[in-house]
Amino acid sequence: MRRFAMKALFTVLSLSRAERRRLDWDRTVLVFSTLVTLGLVALYVFGKSTARW
Repeated sequence: MRRFAMKALFTVLSLSRAERRRLDWDRTVLVFSTLVTLGLVALYVFGKSTARW
């Protein structure tokens, strides 16, 4: 899991490099969709663990 977190951190940091003028939209969409998916999974697990659903 630590390795995945480091890859995610370096990916986010490489998105905001000063020498790149044009945004890499594919990578930006991939990062944000991954974050949304992980957030939804976390909400699902939280809801199941609290027995609200």
